Amino acid sequence: MNWFWWIFVFFMVGGFSWLADTGRSALKTRHERRMERLKLAENGRLAIEESHKPPEAVCGCTHHLAKHDKTGKCHEDVRSPVEWDGEKKPLRFELRQCNCQQYVGPQPLSKIYADELTDLDNLE
Repeated sequence: MNWFWWIFVFFMVGGFSWLADTGRSALKTRHERRMERLKLAENGRLAIEESHKPPEAVCGCTHHLAKHDKTGKCHEDVRSPVEWDGEKKPLRFELRQCNCQQYVGPQPLSKIYADELTDLDNLE
C-alpha cells in the first residue's frame, strides 16, 4: 500500500499534467506534419495535372488569340485611366479597345527533327 502514497504525491505535484501536456503536444506536432505532407501531395498532383494541359494561345496583352483578327488587331476592351491625382494615381477609368498588336515573331517548333549521327548498318 506504500506505492499508493507515491502515486498520490506524484498526482498532487502535477506529474500527470506534465505527461498529458507532452502527449498533447506530440499529437499536435504529428497532426501538423501530416497536414503538411497532405498539402505537398495535393500541390504535386495539381502540378502534374497542369503539366499535361496544352499551352493556351495567349498574346502579350494577356488576351486569347481568338480575340485578335487576321491582321493582328485585338478586339478586347481594357480599362484605361483617364484622370489622375497629384500622386499620379488613377482616379477614373474608361473602357477602351486594347491597342496591342498580336505577336508575329517566330513560332515555336511543333516537331523537332534530327538526323541520325551514325549509320549503324554501314559500319565496317
